[in-house]
Amino acid sequence: MVQMYFHCSNPEGTLIDRYGTAVANLTEARDRAAQIMSSMIQTPGSDDWLDWVIHVSGDVGEEIFVLRRIAMRGKPH
Repeated sequence: MVQMYFHCSNPEGTLIDRYGTAVANLTEARDRAAQIMSSMIQTPGSDDWLDWVIHVSGDVGEEIFVLRRIAMRGKPH
């Protein structure tokens, strides 16, 4: 298991994941990022989630990959 951090950002700022999540591999990390993005999209409110990005980083701060909201287009909510 590896600790990964899922930081969320848009042009106005960044939400830092201070605790992270233990994942077994990159597939599990990608699935977790997609789950977070889906949860954000389903949250009621006036936010336009189109500009949001999830930055997935390892335990020493290196960015592993990025999931953009636009990548979720066409997937069920």
